[in-house]
Amino acid sequence: MSKLYFSYAAMNAGKSTVLLQASWNYQERGMRTLLFTSALYANAEEGRITSRIGINANAHLYTEADDLLARITREHKKRRVDCVFVDEAQFLTKDQVWQLARISDRLNIPVLCYGLRTDFRGELFPGSAELLAIADSLREIRTICHCGRKATMVVRRTPDGRALTSGDQVGIEKSMYLSLCRGHWEEETGRWPIAKPVAKLKAVKSKPKPAARKKPKPRSLPIAAAATRRPPKRAKR
Repeated sequence: MSKLYFSYAAMNAGKSTVLLQASWNYQERGMRTLLFTSALYANAEEGRITSRIGINANAHLYTEADDLLARITREHKKRRVDCVFVDEAQFLTKDQVWQLARISDRLNIPVLCYGLRTDFRGELFPGSAELLAIADSLREIRTICHCGRKATMVVRRTPDGRALTSGDQVGIEKSMYLSLCRGHWEEETGRWPIAKPVAKLKAVKSKPKPAARKKPKPRSLPIAAAATRRPPKRAKR
């Protein structure tokens, strides 16, 4: 039984490199793979997946309007498809994630998706959230922060280097992003140290203090007029 896989990471973790290597392993054995990538990053009508280390491959482009189940089914009827690879999977819609799941379940074709888990605000992408919910297998591809810890978050910078905390979820220019560990991401985005709330002082009208009451003196108990006499002792004979 084929499965739906989701490999996620922060920016510049080598997701595309891993994808291209896995696709090559199939092709090397005479198998056919279909590669898809988001049209958001395409510079032309033809898609291409490019790794930072220089390797690349042609890919089909997809947009939010595409029915991936229908497209891949048509290709599979023309010629057997042995594996499907999807880059930039965070940009998939929820419906498209389910379409890929059906490719795995109904056509018995393994589907391998690669993408970011969270955006620069620390929030899940819709496509990533759905993949985390229904994928058969989840895998984290690790990269490191400048401090040496595992980088799990992404910060988006302005041209002058300022970290953004709001704005559109998608920014096309990849050079604007930096992968950080959670601790440094909080510092960059101003979430740490936590600002202490300023206590609001309410104006209280001064009220006159009530006059101090004098404590009553304790009453002395009446002294017995005469002490109780004891009977005289009898003299010994």
